[in-house]
Amino acid sequence: MRKTLIAATLGMLVMADLAQAQTLVATSNIIVRAFGRSIDFTSDTTTSIRDSKIVQDAHDDAASFVASKGDIRGAQLEAAFTTIRHRVPEARDASDQVLAEAILAL
Repeated sequence: MRKTLIAATLGMLVMADLAQAQTLVATSNIIVRAFGRSIDFTSDTTTSIRDSKIVQDAHDDAASFVASKGDIRGAQLEAAFTTIRHRVPEARDASDQVLAEAILAL
């Protein structure tokens, strides 16, 4: 009886961890997609962020930033953050993590 209770408890903990992980992934995907849509709808007076060489060149830096949880900050990534925040008003309040993930999603 005790082993069954322990097994059931462990099973429920594993299921809760999986549900939480999926929720985090889903939330991240929603943020990245929403930010991607805002990037796609830049004004006519600016070029699309997606086509910006500065943003394209920051892809590797963005990958390092995301993988290191913000510890690695390359110069190209910093330039891309500045460019995005300048050209996309909706991005001004976005965290660096969200911007780096959006760059990776482009």
